[in-house]
Amino acid sequence: MSQSSAIDLRDPASSPAGEHGAAPSASGAGGAAANDSKVERLNSASARRLIDPDVDVQGRPRPIEDGAILPPELLSIAGLDLSLSEEQLAILAREELASITNMGLRFEAVLMAGFCLQMSVAEDLTDPRVVYALHEVGEETRHSRLFSRMIRDLAPTAVNPLDKPIMRRLQIWSEGQIIKRPALLDVLILAGEEIPDLFQKRAAEHPDTDPFVKAVSKYHRQEEARHLAFARMTVGEHWARAGWLERFLVRRVAPLVIGDMFGMTVHPGVYETIGLPGWETWKKANKSPARLQMRYEACAGVLRALIEAGVLRSGRIPSGWRRLCGVDRHASPAAG
Repeated sequence: MSQSSAIDLRDPASSPAGEHGAAPSASGAGGAAANDSKVERLNSASARRLIDPDVDVQGRPRPIEDGAILPPELLSIAGLDLSLSEEQLAILAREELASITNMGLRFEAVLMAGFCLQMSVAEDLTDPRVVYALHEVGEETRHSRLFSRMIRDLAPTAVNPLDKPIMRRLQIWSEGQIIKRPALLDVLILAGEEIPDLFQKRAAEHPDTDPFVKAVSKYHRQEEARHLAFARMTVGEHWARAGWLERFLVRRVAPLVIGDMFGMTVHPGVYETIGLPGWETWKKANKSPARLQMRYEACAGVLRALIEAGVLRSGRIPSGWRRLCGVDRHASPAAG
């Protein structure tokens, strides 16, 4: 990887998350008190900007016979030099978007489960963080309704090869472990918001993206900006109270989970819908320079938030985080 292909986390302007304007998190009791006013501002913003996608984001993606809903350069196979027909590109665009949306909806369900668990045992239900969690759960349910509608209209046919009973049992167990560990949940929330945010930013800005897909992307990014700001604030607070096991999971296991999350946004079954070998194409796509650069860019905001919150330290970035983000131990772009 060249020096220019990763994001320099020492420079705030280089982070894609910087566009949301969130201030660095502070950890500990003093930081929690300082964050109260910031959370109150998020509460006010959410109360003022209520958007109902069933009313304000109407429509559906254009029919497949009218062409691809995403341009080829936004697809996961960009840079693989595959010779695909217009019909294949149109099918692949719908299947990729459906796969990404499916994962997004399921991730938001985990986020809501975690927030609801935290609220159920909260000492003070008037804490502004509890109030904002209620706002965020409400917003996520609206996102999820829109995502469900879009998946229905896309009518995907791809079969995820990992959708098997044993994998569902593992999913239930692992998600149960995640939602009861607030700092770990915050880290995964940051990743689960940053990854689709970058994809939707590119989709919303590209002139060849389907108008309805653009509208969905703009709507979702608008509300997720607040969700990212909240997670950046709370991760330091939760880290200050985390035990050794949760800290180990954040430092060593979380980057592996996030790497899998990114890789499976487009699962291998998607490629089989246009006659490509599923796992083989999936492996090539996730090793392509374009796909790696997108992962580095998407995860840069996560790593920056963790450094600012005191969860990770420049100069001692764990190896898993270095591989995930394409940086060295100082959080600078890795050479080679």
